[in-house]
Order: sequence, then C-alpha cells, then structure tokens
Amino acid sequence: MTSAATPTRWTRPPLIRNAWLRWGLYLGLLIYLIAAASTLDVNWQRVLDGLGNSWRVIGGFFTPDFTTRSRDIWQGMVESLTMTVTSTVAGCLVSIPIGLGAARNIAPLPVYAVCRSIIAISRAFQEIIVAILFVAMFGFGPFAGFLTLSFATIGFMAKLLAEDIEDIDEAQAEAIRATGASWWQVINYGIQPQVMPRLIGLSLYRLDINFRESAVIGIVGAGGIGATLNTAMQRYDYDTAGAILIMIIAVVLAAEYISSHLRKWVQ
Repeated sequence: MTSAATPTRWTRPPLIRNAWLRWGLYLGLLIYLIAAASTLDVNWQRVLDGLGNSWRVIGGFFTPDFTTRSRDIWQGMVESLTMTVTSTVAGCLVSIPIGLGAARNIAPLPVYAVCRSIIAISRAFQEIIVAILFVAMFGFGPFAGFLTLSFATIGFMAKLLAEDIEDIDEAQAEAIRATGASWWQVINYGIQPQVMPRLIGLSLYRLDINFRESAVIGIVGAGGIGATLNTAMQRYDYDTAGAILIMIIAVVLAAEYISSHLRKWVQ
C-alpha cells in the first residue's frame, strides 16, 4: 500500500532550489535580452523592403535558369568538386601522423604537445577567415580554396583520430607489444584495425563538409561554385542563383546518400 507521503510521480528537481534566486536570474536574463535587442538599431523600413526582395530571391528556386550561364555554373561546380576531393585526400593524409602524435597513450609528451598545438591552431580559425588569409597570400582562385579546406580538414580529422586512438581497447595493443613488436607494428596490428572503420567514416563525412564549405569560401574569392553564386547575386540574377543553389543541394544529398552506404559497408 502506497503511503500518502510517498510521491507517485517523479519530477526533476530544479537546478536552483532557491525560488527567489531562480526567478531573479530569469528576470535578469529577460532584462539583458531586452537591453541587448534594443542596441541592434533595426531599420524596420529596410526590413519591410527586404521582405519584398525576398520573394524575388525565392522565386529563383521556382524558375531556375540552368542554361544562360551554364558554362560558369559547370566551371564553378567542377572547381568545387576538385577542391573538395583533393583537399579531403591531402588533409586526411597529413592528419594521420598528427593524430598519432596527438594521442597521449602512444606518443611521448613533446610530440604530443606539438601535435596538439597544430590541431588547436587549425581549429582556432573558421574556414572563411583562413580563406581570406590564403586569398591575400596566393590570390583569387581554387588554389586558395584547396589550402583552406586542407587546413580545416587537418584539425578536424587529427583531433577525432587522436580521440579514437585514446579510446581503443588497450588489451589488443598490449597483446601485440607482448610479442616483442616494434612501435610501428603495434600501430599497424594493434591500433589500425580498431580505428580504420571510424577513420573512413570520418573521411567521408569531411568530404561532405568540404563541399559545403567550398560554396562558402568562394564568396571571398577562393574559387568554386561559391564565387559563381556570389557573382549571380551581385548581378541580381536570381534565376541563375536559384539554379546554383539547387545544384548544391542535389550534390549534398547525393554525397550524403553515397557516404551513408559506404559507411555501412565499411563498418
């Protein structure tokens, strides 16, 4: 028999038990949001004008023009796909030794510190910031985009690879070491079989990310379909812009479908 004092339904206890303090924090947060919003200095007339222009942009999706500037569209798409594939391959190849060095359970402390610093630097900057730097150094074009995406891939892949290596089953690696195997043999036979499926899956995932990022960095002059899209928007050629956006969506969906099947096959 259930006692009257025993609760019959569990409820999550509040994070802050003091009701006055809890509601005071809520009120303070609300006041801060109102004060922050008041500093935005929104031009409502411009917002209304923008709503009218938005219908022109959205209309480009319903009347896409694939033919008028087909040469520019296909050239930009080929540049993006080329940057995506080459930067993913180059970035993954470079990230493997860095990821090995950034794994604390297999790398000495000096190597670990250097590799972790490389990963931190690579992850500290957003791709478009890196693209601006490379465009300033090497000029406009897909080469700057290739360097940008490769740089971003190194930080992404090396960090996740290092974390996977640190989470491996140590018993398998210890069994290889007990046979008198060298460091490289331990990596090849004790660690590589455990992390390879994950590495392939992450590489395919990064391939998808790099294509989407290639459309963004092209806006600052790093080549690819993003540069073509930016040109179309500056010309108010929304039909061509709609065609470009539709092609980007189609490629991303196709890449997602193919990569998901490849990940299942690998795993």
